[in-house]
Amino acid sequence: QVRLVESGGGLVQPGGSLRLSCAVSGSIFSRVAMGWYRQAPGNQRNLVARITNSGNPYYVDSVQGRFTISRDNAQNTVYLQMNSLKPEDTAVYYCNYFPPLPRNWGQGTQVTVSS
Repeated sequence: QVRLVESGGGLVQPGGSLRLSCAVSGSIFSRVAMGWYRQAPGNQRNLVARITNSGNPYYVDSVQGRFTISRDNAQNTVYLQMNSLKPEDTAVYYCNYFPPLPRNWGQGTQVTVSS
C-alpha cells in the first residue's frame, strides 16, 4: 500500500515562505504525476499544483508566480515551495497522485498564514 507523508507546514507571517515535502512509498513514484492539494475550513479540497512524471508543472491561478512544485524521483519526494504567502493560503495541504486516489490521502500538513 502506498503511503504519503507530508511535512513542512507551520505558522508564518504574510509575505513569508514555507517549503512542504511529501515522501511517497512504493516503486511507481517516478511514473506518476503528483499533485499538491489544500483544504481550508469549510471548503472542498482543491488542487494547488501538479507535476508530471517528467517534471512539467501546472499551477492554479491563485498561486501562479508564488508557488513552485518540484520532485526528486530518486528520493520519491515531491516539494512545494511557497513564497509571498497570504492569509488566504491558510489550509491543510496534502499530496497525492494526480488525479488523486482516495485511498492515498494522508494527514496533511497545516499551513497558517497570520500576523
